[in-house]
Amino acid sequence: MKINFLFLIAFLLLSSKTILSQNTYDIVFPSTENERNQKCKACIYAFRQKPKEVKYSIKRENDNLYFEINDKYWFNSVFKNAGDGIAIDIVLKNRYDCDIESIYKNQIKGLLLKPVYSQELKRGLKPSTENIFRVKVGEIPKKLQKHDLELEYNILFLGNKNLCQYYVTYDLDYYSWDLLDMGMYLDFLTYDTKQIRASAKESYTIRNKILKFIIPFKKNKSNYSQADIKPIYDSLRLTDFDIKSLNIKAYSSIEGISKRNIELQQQRANSIIAALQAFQKPTIKTVVSASENWVEFFNDINETKYENLKLLTKNDIRKKIAGTVSREMEYLLKTHRKAVVELELEKKEKNKGESTNMLLVEFNRAITEEKIDKAKAIQNSIFEKIKTKETSVSILQKMEIPKQAKYATIINKNVVYKYILNERQALIVYNELLNLEKLAPNNKEVKYNIAAIEIILWRYNAIDVDESMLIKKINALKKQGIHKSLISRMMVNFHMVIANKLMKNRDFDNKDKSVAYVNKNYEKVSLSDYDYLSLAQFFSLYGNSNLAVKLLERKARTIDIDEDLLFYYLNLTLINKELTQDSHYRTIMLNAINMNEERFCKLFNSIDKGGVTFQLLDNEYLRNTYCENCND
Repeated sequence: MKINFLFLIAFLLLSSKTILSQNTYDIVFPSTENERNQKCKACIYAFRQKPKEVKYSIKRENDNLYFEINDKYWFNSVFKNAGDGIAIDIVLKNRYDCDIESIYKNQIKGLLLKPVYSQELKRGLKPSTENIFRVKVGEIPKKLQKHDLELEYNILFLGNKNLCQYYVTYDLDYYSWDLLDMGMYLDFLTYDTKQIRASAKESYTIRNKILKFIIPFKKNKSNYSQADIKPIYDSLRLTDFDIKSLNIKAYSSIEGISKRNIELQQQRANSIIAALQAFQKPTIKTVVSASENWVEFFNDINETKYENLKLLTKNDIRKKIAGTVSREMEYLLKTHRKAVVELELEKKEKNKGESTNMLLVEFNRAITEEKIDKAKAIQNSIFEKIKTKETSVSILQKMEIPKQAKYATIINKNVVYKYILNERQALIVYNELLNLEKLAPNNKEVKYNIAAIEIILWRYNAIDVDESMLIKKINALKKQGIHKSLISRMMVNFHMVIANKLMKNRDFDNKDKSVAYVNKNYEKVSLSDYDYLSLAQFFSLYGNSNLAVKLLERKARTIDIDEDLLFYYLNLTLINKELTQDSHYRTIMLNAINMNEERFCKLFNSIDKGGVTFQLLDNEYLRNTYCENCND
């Protein structure tokens, strides 16, 4: 789940540069770090003692500015003396206009409001909403009250009238960590559809079979026939499946006219769709995007004689490689013309036209006649009816299945499907599976499902677990024929949970050992984009952000990365000035621009307009990329 809140980043502004010619009131600006440390001892101590749960920010209502905080006691510890206070620096986005050659660096970025000191702050602090207190700290001057102005509000914390802390507010997205997806056994291992999404946690539902492959494009070719596509279609062995949806990301090489490149890619993608549609009657839902392949261009020119091109703008690169150079580079460029095709396959339903009641009758008859395979096929059709909401989950209670070992697989599917439909059924399903295990003690699918749900319940403190017994249970799955990669995934999850519990108990040494285990072993398993997110956030919380960045940085430079995961990586790194100076970072930003230019550019909006902050543009490297791609 993503939770939006404001990260407050401190800058100790100790520059001796002259303040902009504006009223700085009675604020004293220490010129050295030693001077600041001497004059701000009480303020610095209060910030060092601040619990991590304390949150504060500036809120605008109409033209009034309020300082909001969720901890009154810490507030009182910061503003003890008469000269302790707050001042607001109102910053305008037009300070960063792309036609300005360079940004003037100064301690005060915008218009400084009159400070509000301790006595007035304490007198004015009032309850606002539950657990939130607020006090008015200023008003927007009339000259800045225009609706088209984008404004942000930085906080100066004053100790005895000295500038002690200068805070810029970043509105970063925070994602809670989750376990790696272990899946659940039905007929086969079935995974969920958890996605990296902004509002609420996705429910656990059956995911159709997904296949991804790449179709290379020949230069200037745009038409694809059935003959071109048939080998691909045949290789998918679609006798039991239809193509439900098709997502095509078409890429052109970067030479030539940009508009023509995009048009050509659209034509190529549409011809692939038409050729695939000819093989089946059900209509294929399609999503097509087209862009130039700057990502692989920058990746591939590393350590070649063309590496210096990375320093140029995109337009300048086109000019440099026009003609002879592009022909010389064809050995690279030809690999950049491609389509990344993602197919969602849907199993062909033999009983699709039958009513739910008829399916129920046929299922119960198949059970009576001990036709297990037929019963399983009808069971899947009933699941599909539940999935599409043509019937309710209560139909599972009407399926007459004897409690005998030979029906264990069918019982297992019915029990697990309740969990798949509603994760809140986990404890009930867990106990039903334990009873089923007594009936079929050697059924590997039942044993796997028990172990998986046990780890999930343990993660959320729903059950107590004997850790050594759980490890034995996981390792015993190998003898049952469970693949070692699935066991490795469970063991990574085991140590993720352990690290969480050790952290709460302040056993940091052993917590670090579990984090090290996770870091050493996650490469043994294949990861979905959601798994990458879960691991990255786990490392950020329990290890360090460098582990999270290392996990994602290579994937962030691939053209088939999930858009939301890529933007999570940007969320993780944008405020890190050292990382954004890395030569690969431009490649990652261009990858994001190719995927969703509007979303990328929005990162640099004001917080009020859904951005992280436009003050990211203080970073010249980010500003150059922004001005090249977002300055319409």
